[in-house]
Amino acid sequence: MTDGPSYGFDTLQIHAGARPDPATGARQTPIYQTTAYVFRDADHAAALFNLQEVGFIYSRLTNPTVAVLQERLATLEGGVGAVCCSSGHAAQIMALFPLMAPGRNVVVSTRLYGGTVTQFSQTIKRFGWSAKFVDFDDLDAVKAAIDDDTRAVFCESIANPGGYITDLRAVADVADGAGVPLIVDNTSATPYLCRPIEQGATLVVHSTTKYLTGNGTVTGGAIVDSGTFDWSASDKFPSLSDPEPAYHGLKFHETFGPLAFTFHSIAVGLRDLGMTMNPQGAHYTLMGIETLSLRMERHVENAVKIAEWLEGDDRVEFVTYAGLKSSPYYDRIKTVCPKGAGALFTFAVKGGYEACVKLVDSLEIFSHVANLGDTRSLIIHSASTTHRQLTPEQQEAAGAAPNVVRLSIGIEDADDLIADLDQALSKAAS
Repeated sequence: MTDGPSYGFDTLQIHAGARPDPATGARQTPIYQTTAYVFRDADHAAALFNLQEVGFIYSRLTNPTVAVLQERLATLEGGVGAVCCSSGHAAQIMALFPLMAPGRNVVVSTRLYGGTVTQFSQTIKRFGWSAKFVDFDDLDAVKAAIDDDTRAVFCESIANPGGYITDLRAVADVADGAGVPLIVDNTSATPYLCRPIEQGATLVVHSTTKYLTGNGTVTGGAIVDSGTFDWSASDKFPSLSDPEPAYHGLKFHETFGPLAFTFHSIAVGLRDLGMTMNPQGAHYTLMGIETLSLRMERHVENAVKIAEWLEGDDRVEFVTYAGLKSSPYYDRIKTVCPKGAGALFTFAVKGGYEACVKLVDSLEIFSHVANLGDTRSLIIHSASTTHRQLTPEQQEAAGAAPNVVRLSIGIEDADDLIADLDQALSKAAS
């Protein structure tokens, strides 16, 4: 779309980044299923490889279908650029890659997806990085955890699995005070419910596998760059501020300004890590985003109704949905995610671990899968699956205790979903 009117979200989710195909006039973005691209001449090729001209070289780096998705996500999130990659976990590593070095650390929330906890507590150690886990409701603890080796602060806007809502502005102020970027995983909220950049985030990451695609067909990830962080303000981020040997001493921040992180993530991150999104996956995600607002409205509507029903059921110990007036996070909705608290939350089943297992096995509409954000309603017992690798203490901190199941509420008829939960709870309690 050209510069001009300020378009609404519903318009941008369909049109941003997309133009009729210049070769054929095709209105839907084509799947450019190609590995390489023919250069105009030798000078054109040299300019592309020297980062003097923007264009397509090789699909590990750039692809026209993926480029449309990147522009659309950057537009919806209010960023200057975006980089798509192969999964949400790839996006997290890609986000940290230009910032970290051996001996450096990232301060992260205790309320994270179990796979992220494992990635940060175990896997990144192989790079010589480390993570400090802190309760982000305790801002003094967050501030105290940041030291001279900290290079980023990381949290989720709506935390998986409990649906807890992070006070993004308050955390961003702490990160700003320390001169480090705030990275926000916005997977559970999507830019329709929450825009972390407007609340101080430097980078936003997504598992595009989830709500953005919305149909459980492909995996993917994305990093959206706010373009607001001064990478040259200190000596903490040499990958972005200092000469890059692989490009004859080019300084990314000096050369590309607000787009420094985006260009580095493509020219170095994708080049060397190879965490590439395939064009067909990008196509599925683009089609999913076209109905994002419609789906998220129904997700939230259903989630509120089902959470209220569960909260009033004697077979349930508690419900963590932030959209309930009883939730300690209810007041944050109007500032962090004013269009709703999402559709991801947990509830505790009386009877503990065994009752949870029986509940999961008795459901008929809900699908027992290790995924979220689908049009279909999904359930999982996190303690025995997604959070199984964690210690009991880590499970409790992440909101995935043995007596807890996680729901991802879909867009089916809410009364049908309630009836399914009712019959399954009866079997679990018997």
